[in-house]
Amino acid sequence: MPKRIALVGHCGPDASYLRMAVAGVFAGAQIVAADEEAALDRLIEEGVDLVLVNRQLDWGFDSDEGVETIRHLRQTHPTVRMMLISNYPEAQQAAVAAGALPGFGKREIGTKRVTELLREAVP
Repeated sequence: MPKRIALVGHCGPDASYLRMAVAGVFAGAQIVAADEEAALDRLIEEGVDLVLVNRQLDWGFDSDEGVETIRHLRQTHPTVRMMLISNYPEAQQAAVAAGALPGFGKREIGTKRVTELLREAVP
């Protein structure tokens, strides 16, 4: 069964870049996007293998902080696998403390490390 990966709160160019990166790791993956809280909840309820959350979110979410969204999702969907997409180490640490798997920054996309992180996150 193909993997289903959700992109959360990413702008068009970043989402495109992430789509290419995910498709390069998981051939045939279904990559879906959520730009608001209700759409994200719906995607998770339908089933996703991994949620890639942007560090900064726009108007459609309860918080503009990706870490807060991760914290909320951990409470409402305790089994969902999540990663924060951020170049800032302190944001990554906060995301892991909130319940995310170790994530990566946009500058790292295409590296062996990101490939390994994605493969470890979605067995």
